Amino acid sequence: MPQELYFEDFYIGQLFHSAGTAKVTAEEIKEFGQKYDPQPFHLDEAAGEGSFFKGLAASGWLTAAVVMRLRVESIKVFGGMIGAGVEEMRWTEPVRPGDSIRTEIEVVSVRHSTSRPDYGIVRTRTLAFNQDNKVVLRSTVNFLAPLRSVK
Repeated sequence: MPQELYFEDFYIGQLFHSAGTAKVTAEEIKEFGQKYDPQPFHLDEAAGEGSFFKGLAASGWLTAAVVMRLRVESIKVFGGMIGAGVEEMRWTEPVRPGDSIRTEIEVVSVRHSTSRPDYGIVRTRTLAFNQDNKVVLRSTVNFLAPLRSVK
């Protein structure tokens, strides 16, 4: 497979597995929570214990950001991966301090863009797993990939 992918390189059923994992720390959970999602269960272990989560839990948006990093590292699109919308995002299990996240991304459809004829739209389904193989995030995401013929 080429180092950088063009629209023509994607096909339905194609799978991309993250090359590695991303480990989430308590400090990262608290820092992200403080800055972007300041809820008690993202900021403090004791507050988390008394919450729905029964412990410190990462913001779903931190989980989404970790998954985005793994996505970009796993799928090298020529010129960069240009987002074209998230159809669905579900957080199915809390991400805890010490969790290691990995992804499996499947191409579910490909089509030429009608508004940008030099690009195609790649629709993907992503599953993010923790170290216990529990799905922590499920999403359907679209991105643009340039056509090789117009580079």
